[in-house]
Amino acid sequence: MALVKVIEVLAEGNSVENALENALKEASATVDKIQSIYVKDIQAKVENNAISAYRVNAKVSFLIQK
Repeated sequence: MALVKVIEVLAEGNSVENALENALKEASATVDKIQSIYVKDIQAKVENNAISAYRVNAKVSFLIQK
């Protein structure tokens, strides 16, 4: 039986895709066997009436070794 753990991460980037890639990059620095990322929330940072960055709140799922 496989056991999966979920952690919640916050990441920022110049697009939603870039923010997700940053979330995966940072999580994979300390976590192995990542299986999926679930986007819980997306935000946009606004400066001078323009979007300056995207932020994601994501759940990262990974396998646990016994």
